Amino acid sequence: MKRRIPLRKRLLVRLLFVSALIAVCSVAATAWLAVTTTTSALKEEQGQDLAADNRILAQLSGYAATHSDWSGVRRTVKELAAATGRRIALTTADRTFVADSAPRGTPLPPRPAAGIDPLRTDTYTETGAQLSGIDPRVVGPYRLPAKERARLAALAAKRKQCFGQYGLQAAVVRTASGRPVVTLPDGADPAGYGATVCEDGQLNIPTATERQALDALSALAEPCLHQAGLDPGGRLYLTFDPSGKDPFAGGYLLGKYSKRSSGEAGRAAQRCVQSARRAQLEPYVAPVADLFLGIGDQNPARFDMSPANKGKVVGVAGLVLAVTVAVTAVVAIRLVRPLRALTLAAQQPPELHVQVPVTTRDETGILAEAFNDLTERRRRLEAQRKAMVSDIAHELRSPLTNIRGWLEVVRDGVVDPDPALLDSLHEEALVLQRIIDDLQDLSAADAGTLRVHREPLRAGDLLDQVAAAHRVAADATGVALRTEADAAAWLDADPVRMRQALGNLVSNALRHTPAGGTVTLVARRDGDDVVLTVTDTGPGLAPEDLPHVFERFWRAEKSRSRRTGGSGLGLPIVRHLVAAHGGTADVASEPGEGAVFTLRLPSGPSPGDET
Repeated sequence: MKRRIPLRKRLLVRLLFVSALIAVCSVAATAWLAVTTTTSALKEEQGQDLAADNRILAQLSGYAATHSDWSGVRRTVKELAAATGRRIALTTADRTFVADSAPRGTPLPPRPAAGIDPLRTDTYTETGAQLSGIDPRVVGPYRLPAKERARLAALAAKRKQCFGQYGLQAAVVRTASGRPVVTLPDGADPAGYGATVCEDGQLNIPTATERQALDALSALAEPCLHQAGLDPGGRLYLTFDPSGKDPFAGGYLLGKYSKRSSGEAGRAAQRCVQSARRAQLEPYVAPVADLFLGIGDQNPARFDMSPANKGKVVGVAGLVLAVTVAVTAVVAIRLVRPLRALTLAAQQPPELHVQVPVTTRDETGILAEAFNDLTERRRRLEAQRKAMVSDIAHELRSPLTNIRGWLEVVRDGVVDPDPALLDSLHEEALVLQRIIDDLQDLSAADAGTLRVHREPLRAGDLLDQVAAAHRVAADATGVALRTEADAAAWLDADPVRMRQALGNLVSNALRHTPAGGTVTLVARRDGDDVVLTVTDTGPGLAPEDLPHVFERFWRAEKSRSRRTGGSGLGLPIVRHLVAAHGGTADVASEPGEGAVFTLRLPSGPSPGDET
């Protein structure tokens, strides 16, 4: 039976897998190397560009937040372009140039890098994230005069000194409007130091300038609040963020609606106040402008691989090469080792019958198993050949010794050649002839020259003829010989060869069936086959003897007696004769239960089927 190799164990699949694995690893390593080195190099270059871009955006946004127009921005643009090596251009929404570091007539990049609008920004600047959308550097009417700054500075210094008395290292931060804010280290809680007395609230009270600006803001927000169905019910109050970055980040109160209140009313009030703030601050900031950034003459495009990246390329290439060599070497060793063992075993002398270990389950392992099977078959054939020579010599020696002995005593005049002696010599000659005929049949079967003359043959007639030929022998031994045949069982076979095959089986059954036993011949139709069985009631066969029944010169009894075991050639001849007809021969037996020999042959057409 041909052994099927699992797909994952096939040599071709394993080689393809190794090749694919090496290719994938190489591609992955190359891709990783390309990505990492390119990314590193680009980050190396673009990191500076991004930092420069952020610096440009922050400074220009700061300029817009502190100037009401762009009239003096050209100098700032030139200085930034010289410092960063970038081309900087500012335009209005309709692409009218405000300022440009490039020569006149230089085309703009396809898209602006950013829009500069200090009242509507979501970018990061040097002053921090703009959560309210208004740059904290836009001060407008909230800028404090010198007198108010000095008063607030004195209050801030007093609070700082008070915190210092309780062991808190406070700092004074001045906002863009000039208002000082006292800050404490992160995590410092005045209550934990007993310094709550320092927070008297005076520093957080709006000044006259701030109160005036807040009143104006309240007036600007009032129409929006009325339109939204909200009654201000009071003036606008302001609280301050302790960080000092955005004075409106701490919160504001407009009547009962606060920035920190939840619900639709609070959100509506927040939108109204933000809109009012933008309207209040708009006269103090520069108009909205688009920022275009390009590559300047001092910063040409380049891509130079750094020594670290070059070393990384060489290292990864060497690693991939080493892994490839290692994997290839391991696979090659695993593939070559069993082949070397096979070669070494094949070079040994035939009489040693060397076998190789089976270490794999792929094609190489199956080849090793086939080699071992071949070696084992050759060993068995050699043993059978030696045994056959010995058996043939033994089978021929016995009748020849008898004939020679009787002829010598007759020649010497010891015994007269009476009819009984001549009959005995004739019987011995027939034994020799039968052995020679059997050997000739086996030789023809081995050479493939065994001829069969097929013709339609009814299985029942075949059984009757064989039974009639052995009826006398059966009666002489006291064995009953019976036949059972299916009328529909027809064969396309050689009658002479089939009688020979069945005759050998019947002779063997009669030889092993004791007196009073039964030998039964049965023929039946089984699908497209005809099954012939010869069943006896003899002692049966041991399970370990069944595989050897059809071997040449094999006998169940080891005494080599032709009286009990025949010549040992009858059953091998049966197998060859049945095989010549395209059939099979089998045996089943249990000790003490007799034996059943089964011949399965292709069925043939009956004469009634022919037209």
